[in-house]
Amino acid sequence: MTTSSSLSRRAFCLGASTAVMSIATSPVFANSHEKRLAELQAYAEMYGPLPNEQFPIPAVDLSKIDPIYLRKFGDYRTDEPPGTVIVDTAQRVLFLTLPEGKAIRYGVGIGRDGFSWSGRAIINHKRAWPTWTPPSEMIERQPELEEWRFGMPPSLENPLGARALYIFQDGRDTLYRLHGTSQPESIGHAVSSGCVRLLHHDVIDLYNRVPDKSPIVVL
Repeated sequence: MTTSSSLSRRAFCLGASTAVMSIATSPVFANSHEKRLAELQAYAEMYGPLPNEQFPIPAVDLSKIDPIYLRKFGDYRTDEPPGTVIVDTAQRVLFLTLPEGKAIRYGVGIGRDGFSWSGRAIINHKRAWPTWTPPSEMIERQPELEEWRFGMPPSLENPLGARALYIFQDGRDTLYRLHGTSQPESIGHAVSSGCVRLLHHDVIDLYNRVPDKSPIVVL
């Protein structure tokens, strides 16, 4: 596995149940009618409404996301130790490595051209329903963000969404985040200003599994 030696700092982002399915890239829905119905039901429950959140989260419209990017559990070969977060930007997926050669795979949206990054770092800390503060250089590019110079309160409209995991390298904030999104159609695409976005349901699941100081590798 090859990673670059440092994280680019050119941009800032706009930010637990798991289906037991293969991580392979074959289609999620099998030919078997019964199996397909069971899988549809599993995903409907996995991505159903979350009414007990600080800001209630509606069910994901699964018609807006390619099923290849829905959360899966399965085999994964890597030299990284269990508990490592691996973002594969080429495949638009994030792996959380588990013991015995297993992993959970989540679909992600990544930084668009000019805002991509890679490297090895740690998840320094996490926040539920975080405040989002755009950096000055982003406000210069997008003057309409001026009203949030001192922070945008948490909400479903906040670009960081329901959870944010803050990436540090060598003790310094890279300004990159793993965070939630209310836009399922963006998963599997390069759309953000550098950060890695997951469905709210997936970033909550990841948040609950990953402790502070966990290693992260972005390919």
